[in-house]
Amino acid sequence: MESRAEISVSRHFATSCERVFDAWLTPAIARQFLFTTPDSTMIRADIDAHVGGKFCFIDQRDGKDIEHIGQYLLIDRPRQLIFTFAVPEFSSEYTRVDITINAVDKGCDLILTHTGVLPDYAERTRAGWSSILSKLDEILKTK
Repeated sequence: MESRAEISVSRHFATSCERVFDAWLTPAIARQFLFTTPDSTMIRADIDAHVGGKFCFIDQRDGKDIEHIGQYLLIDRPRQLIFTFAVPEFSSEYTRVDITINAVDKGCDLILTHTGVLPDYAERTRAGWSSILSKLDEILKTK
């Protein structure tokens, strides 16, 4: 069996834990930062925000629909969100994403840990999550 990577990225947000947490579960906001690239268009963002609920984001890249799916394992507002994650276009296997948000002076810190990542996708995954968190920060600063 191939060994798996664990990716961890973090970011400080100059806003409340609640605002950052809620952005992950609010389709109108999440569609603006989750799983998008500069060259893609988000065409679907479905979120069933309860433990056991599922999500499905579909972005269009070069005329092809790319599905991002998962299921919520833990929703502990505003501190922790854990979900499974898969992109069937690249792998049928599910991985796990754990988001922890801690209140700090002048905002909050978010730590995202993605476990079970295929080694060939490790750096790409790290860059993707870093980009997602940057985009979330931009969105929260403007709203």
